[in-house]
Amino acid sequence: MENLWEFAGTALEFLFGHLFWWNIIFAVIIVFFQRKDPKSVWAWLLLLFFIPFLGFVFYLVLGVDMHKRKMFQIKELEDHVNEAIRRQESRLKSRKPGEDSGELGEYMDLVMYNLETSDAVLSDDNDIDIFTEGNGKFEALIEDLKKARHFIHIQYYIIKNDVLFNRIKDVLIEKAAQGVEVRVLYDGMGCRSVSSRYWKKLRAQGIMTAEFFPPGLGRLHLRINYRNHRKIVVIDNQIGYVGGFNIGKEYIGLSERFGHWRDTHLRIRGSGVMGLQLRFILDWNYATRENLLQRPALLINPTPGSRDGCKMQIITSGPDNTIDQIRDNYMRLITKAKERIYIQTPYFIPDEAVLQALLIAVRSGIEVNIMIPCKPDHPFVYWATYSYIGDLVMAGANCYTYENGFLHGKGVMADAEVFCYGTANMDIRSFSLNFEVNAVVYSKKKAQEMERIFKEDLKCCRQITKDVYASRPLIIRLKEQVCRLLSPLL
Repeated sequence: MENLWEFAGTALEFLFGHLFWWNIIFAVIIVFFQRKDPKSVWAWLLLLFFIPFLGFVFYLVLGVDMHKRKMFQIKELEDHVNEAIRRQESRLKSRKPGEDSGELGEYMDLVMYNLETSDAVLSDDNDIDIFTEGNGKFEALIEDLKKARHFIHIQYYIIKNDVLFNRIKDVLIEKAAQGVEVRVLYDGMGCRSVSSRYWKKLRAQGIMTAEFFPPGLGRLHLRINYRNHRKIVVIDNQIGYVGGFNIGKEYIGLSERFGHWRDTHLRIRGSGVMGLQLRFILDWNYATRENLLQRPALLINPTPGSRDGCKMQIITSGPDNTIDQIRDNYMRLITKAKERIYIQTPYFIPDEAVLQALLIAVRSGIEVNIMIPCKPDHPFVYWATYSYIGDLVMAGANCYTYENGFLHGKGVMADAEVFCYGTANMDIRSFSLNFEVNAVVYSKKKAQEMERIFKEDLKCCRQITKDVYASRPLIIRLKEQVCRLLSPLL
């Protein structure tokens, strides 16, 4: 034992005695072996300077992407060989310029961008219902699940073993007993509180489950990057759900900490459901190595909607792509707006280009409205958010904190003509590090409805005026500065 302690002491003495050179080595790794935004590199180097050695441990947990291409190589290959998407792409690209543009108007360039860069096929026969509170969304979802005849595909970042999922689980078990194929895909980090025994019990009752990016050391999660933040449900290729709600009692307002949970979720009927189905299949294939693309029964064409006739595209982004698809769509809506922009997001940490686009819009006389929560669920992220909001407030934007519980809705609206809502926050993590999915809806009717919802939310908001922001206490100013400095890492 004495020899062991002597060895440990010698090792520590060597480690700390050569700390300067270790820092140099780690700095070289960060600068030369990783293709990162310069701001992110400087933030990591600063952390390494102030917290030697331990800073590099944080980097291994939060920042390193040495194996990213290897991790998602198979998944990226699947994304590019999907023949079903290629055929639809060819048909849409064969349209003549201006043909059947309808409500697309000047957004045809955005449609083509999404088509070219991520195979996001435009569908024009969708009915869309908008949910802003959890009870209504989950009541509708449960009723739709009960009517399933062929398959149910469920994918959520967070699924908690509580009263809400127990209700959903009972329906899933019943449908599995009837011969319906039920698949549940969950994220390894988001569902870390649920034991492997629980998922094993579900499998024993006929429910197929899969874990996206599981931890490497038992239940110990050392990586918080590359999480699957998507929330997708597809039922028989006839009904699809996408948006911000996860599965847990807090999402139906049963959390004392958060109170009322204000979110945004879309229920879709029509060809747009196929975009959600293909995304689920590709994520399932990656997690299980089971190729569902070879199952024609899972790729049947959805029945067109008969009410709204909304045009829409399902777009996705993630670390397996070289293009930040959803970020670029947010950016395009901001730069194309002529009159007003509405943004809702729980986290507002834009990159420099998005921030400058918003500042230019404000200074050009465009009405910019941004709504964030009044309380943090992640303090560092919240105070960085408040710092960036301050820039826009002082430039003349209308910025608000939602006071009636917690705001979790995520999206951008432009000129009451088009909106992009889904799972992606207005932050660097959603833009580049997480797997996300959004719906871009080109419909004046639905965009006007979404705008009315935003204005209704304003009744529960407090505006952050220039005077309010300028009079914030010193402690908040310090929090903002520290958290903004760390914002490239958040």
